[in-house]
Amino acid sequence: MVKPPRGYRHRTRRLLRKKVREKGAVPKITVLLYPYKIGDKVAIKIDPSFHYAMPHRRFHGLTGTIVGKRGRAYEVEVYLGRKRKLLIVTPEHIRPLKS
Repeated sequence: MVKPPRGYRHRTRRLLRKKVREKGAVPKITVLLYPYKIGDKVAIKIDPSFHYAMPHRRFHGLTGTIVGKRGRAYEVEVYLGRKRKLLIVTPEHIRPLKS
């Protein structure tokens, strides 16, 4: 028997899927050009149509803090339990938190 693959998007069939009416749609320009500042709180919402700088599925739905910028992407600090993780995420995968 062959072992099943355990790729980066393993077991994401339901999680990383768009709704029928969203397929082919690009996020709004206001989402992509939102001016994040260091210290802003963001929600990580993975957009499956953009593969570049996509965070791992375990971070989908978590809240993080912007700690820096790298080119077009942002450095987002997230806590998994007591562990601090630093993600490099493009604006397509994050949303500002309403406060």
